[in-house]
Amino acid sequence: MTFNYSRRVYLADTDAAGVVYFAKGLEICHEAYEESLVIAGISLEQILSEGKIALPIVRAEIDFLRPVFCGNRLLVSLNSSQIDDSEFAIAYQISHGDNLERVLITAQTRHVCIDPQIRRRIDLPSTILDWLARFK
Repeated sequence: MTFNYSRRVYLADTDAAGVVYFAKGLEICHEAYEESLVIAGISLEQILSEGKIALPIVRAEIDFLRPVFCGNRLLVSLNSSQIDDSEFAIAYQISHGDNLERVLITAQTRHVCIDPQIRRRIDLPSTILDWLARFK
């Protein structure tokens, strides 16, 4: 099931040319990822405070297909896929909120699960596996 996240583009998201700054594009994607975790009942606050796992991004790519301007309404669609026991990917498609067929941005991030104390890969916990299954 695809997860959808709606958001407006703010002035702070844009660069001197008046379009979304490339790093902000990835930040918008990450907001959708975090919101999907909340909707699935996963508390980032709890994960961070327990210190048992971390899910760092090890690869990110983004393609701007059309300019995105301040005031635009966006719909971020997210789908996840498990790569192996310790890694997953998220594909993002950002469309103009008024015209969902008008794709503005595509992006992908890859995450690994690590033990933050020893900085080594570990298996994804059941909560993340459940999240992956929910938002395939």
